[in-house]
Amino acid sequence: MKRVLIVEDQPEIRELIHMTLEFENYELHEAPNGDAALQMIEKVKPDLLLLDVMMPGSLNGLELCKRVKADPNHKKAKVVMLSARSQASDRQAGLTAGADAYLSKPFSPRELLQLITRMV
Repeated sequence: MKRVLIVEDQPEIRELIHMTLEFENYELHEAPNGDAALQMIEKVKPDLLLLDVMMPGSLNGLELCKRVKADPNHKKAKVVMLSARSQASDRQAGLTAGADAYLSKPFSPRELLQLITRMV
């Protein structure tokens, strides 16, 4: 079973993502920000991280993605950036940070599920 870490500061969006994936044979974990996620990554060892770009705390999604991809123990984990920022420069910043995909908010649950299914 693939492990997914949902890192999103807005509880409503975290819940929507969780509800989208809960019946799809994924082991789901959640973190409200990048700092909490960084602590969870070692324990959970996710196959996929869904990262909000803009989060409170010392680590936003871009910085967390860079750290994950630079860590030899986790660099194989797939990363999908989720953001309300939808400009081409925002998307490029996510991909430059090491993200495997970038999904602009608002997104449909079906769109998210199709993307994840292709990745893991």
